[in-house]
Amino acid sequence: MIWNKKGIIYTPPGDDSWKDNSALTPTAFQFSDDIIRIFASFRDSRGVGRIGYVDVNAENPADIVSVSEKPVLDIGARGMFDDNGVILGDVLRVHNRVYLYYVGFQLVEKVKFLAYSGLAISDDGGETFFRNRNTPVLDRADEGLYIRAIHSVIYEKGLFRVWYAVGNGWESIGDNEFPQYDINYLESRDGMTFSGVGVKCISNDRNNSEYRIGRPRVYKSDHGYVMNFTYGTTDGRYQAGQAFSRDGCEWCRDDGALGLELSSEGWDSMHLSYPSVIKTPKGRVFAFYNGNNMGREGFGYAELVKS
Repeated sequence: MIWNKKGIIYTPPGDDSWKDNSALTPTAFQFSDDIIRIFASFRDSRGVGRIGYVDVNAENPADIVSVSEKPVLDIGARGMFDDNGVILGDVLRVHNRVYLYYVGFQLVEKVKFLAYSGLAISDDGGETFFRNRNTPVLDRADEGLYIRAIHSVIYEKGLFRVWYAVGNGWESIGDNEFPQYDINYLESRDGMTFSGVGVKCISNDRNNSEYRIGRPRVYKSDHGYVMNFTYGTTDGRYQAGQAFSRDGCEWCRDDGALGLELSSEGWDSMHLSYPSVIKTPKGRVFAFYNGNNMGREGFGYAELVKS
């Protein structure tokens, strides 16, 4: 793929509000023919995320139409799995509703955090959301003791096909611990009930010093499925990659095929993560992504020139 980088769109205001710093995991949603709504997790000065959005012109995403004044999804109630922040998983239309899958974070005493998946639903096209319940739809299990984080959902033929991160350990780097995780696949009939153990899709490549690989974003193509993901390494890289599959279960990784590389300088010169791709009604294809420091410098976009 050949992308034309267009530059940064949104930079956090640093105003001590609920969106003080970071606009993490930007997720593109075709809100209308004219508007792409980019849902993201805006973090406050303590690093606690709440989900809001940036509306951009569908034909010129550098043109910001509006920014949410309040969260569309706030943190959960005290003691719940999402009481210390939420980030985007995926947003999709299901019949006449909009489903928003998210990852909730909870602080505990003996590990850095726990992260499981919730579901919020909109009956007004994506303007407002309510939690379908206060507990996770994808909770702790033996396959994912610390993390089970939904990041991509495709609804086809009456089936919810889900790709998610699973984490079972922690990587010590310097004086800090970071979560270890990789990518699994699972199915559901109703999008709210999940059972069984997922199929392993992509594991960390230790030959590339990887200890975490996640944020799978899966799209249908003419030849099957394409997955974009983000991996982290013990030597400090945080970079996007790509894989291909005929059935959505068995994947062939080819990071070079993505075509999105670090810039030589500027806001995406150290890190490039969490690409979210969308095709507009007029056929243009954009990728929205975070740059340096996992969204602290905001998000930007690129346009597909050739695939």
